Amino acid sequence: MVAGTTTDLMTAEEFYAWAELPENADKRYELENGVPIEMPPPSKPHGGICFLVAHVLGLYLLPRGGSVFTNDTGLIVRRRPDTVRGPDVMAYVTREPIADMAFAPADDIPTLVVEVLSPSDRPGRTNRRVQSYLRRGIPMVWVVDPDERIVTVYTASEFRVFDETEELTGNGVLPDFRCPVASFFNWPEPATRSEPDA
Repeated sequence: MVAGTTTDLMTAEEFYAWAELPENADKRYELENGVPIEMPPPSKPHGGICFLVAHVLGLYLLPRGGSVFTNDTGLIVRRRPDTVRGPDVMAYVTREPIADMAFAPADDIPTLVVEVLSPSDRPGRTNRRVQSYLRRGIPMVWVVDPDERIVTVYTASEFRVFDETEELTGNGVLPDFRCPVASFFNWPEPATRSEPDA
């Protein structure tokens, strides 16, 4: 953790510039109430599951004009003091040209935020993250648990746990979305190639 005082709290914009300094470039940080917090490095299984979640969401959203962001894209969830989270996956039902995006944390509200749990995550910390997203106005949050092979779906009014035998739906947020929970924990089968005619 990086120490800070009430007189030197960072804004989201200052934090973003600070995190890009050469001495910080190989580390992962979030901003918690104006204070930078170092985050643990992601593991290979964590990265694989993040990819599978983004892949499933991309197949749904891209043809509909939506977009998906990964790799801990910074998201401002609070101002004064500022808090910047790094969700594993963010999904939007709209699309902004990449060339027009500012080199700064996102300040708009995603349609969906996805957190993939790591072994170091604790229930209290995870719940605080979820609540910060919901207070920001994000309609839906998924918490993917690779160990238990479950997905917990949170909205402002309720939460529900889905195991790998069940199917996720858009829950009124992503129209017509359906996806087996198991697809987040298993690589897709390779496409079969048809043999050319002799």
